[in-house]
Amino acid sequence: MARISAGIATSHVPLIGVAIDQNRGHEPYFKPILAAYDWTRHWISRPENKPDVVILVYNDHASAFDMNIIPTFAIGCAERFAPADEGWGPRPVPMVENHAPLAWHIAQSLILDDFDMTIINKMDVDHGLTVPLSAVFGQPDAWPTRVIPLAVNVVTYPVPSGNRCWLLGEAIARAVESFDEDLTVQIWGTGGMSHQLQGKRAGLINQAWDQRFLDDMVADPARLRAIPHIEYLRETGSEGIEMVMWLIMRGALGPNVRELHRAYHVPASNTALGHLVLEKTS
Repeated sequence: MARISAGIATSHVPLIGVAIDQNRGHEPYFKPILAAYDWTRHWISRPENKPDVVILVYNDHASAFDMNIIPTFAIGCAERFAPADEGWGPRPVPMVENHAPLAWHIAQSLILDDFDMTIINKMDVDHGLTVPLSAVFGQPDAWPTRVIPLAVNVVTYPVPSGNRCWLLGEAIARAVESFDEDLTVQIWGTGGMSHQLQGKRAGLINQAWDQRFLDDMVADPARLRAIPHIEYLRETGSEGIEMVMWLIMRGALGPNVRELHRAYHVPASNTALGHLVLEKTS
């Protein structure tokens, strides 16, 4: 039986990828940004913590989808996915190798569980997916785990509610547990934290709100499920809504978790960088 053992939440700031790709992690600006992941890199390198598969929840930034097709939830079921060209060439990172049998199983299970998933058999994956992999695994010749991409629309309204994302996480956990292969699976929720990229509030960062969100990932996840979209927009900026993707990860871990690691750093570009590692305890 496959099992979900842990969850990782992290921002997917493009600048993290720039620092890693250009070997600039020693520079004063980048050093504390990459240091946020030092603990996690050591933890995940230990054999008992290494996942066979990562279900990576992210949002596409107009690389695979545009205004013509806007899936609310999409799962990648192809054998592999190439890094996307986001306007300055693809990142120099490995191909993403999927666990296609598990991805297809999850897709079927979710659809029969009344989630209308979009199945994607061809797409490139952008920084939303590759930056978290680089932050945790560095610059390997091949990613040391299989990766199932799960894309969420948090770019164009309407976007899914936090509660719907939580329920999807619970359904993913049921799907994984019904897969008849001995696999250790992690689920990662990416995006956020507070930031706004345009308009009069460009550069907005709400550290107090972010820190409470990090607290309540463990202490009061029920509160997070009920946060309305307007609160994300008002308190965390237009792009802060990405944090609903963290709730897919959190819902998949079940009611009881233990916080293993937390990091928070401002600024990372014009964004607040948040990072959590949670262990499933029941």
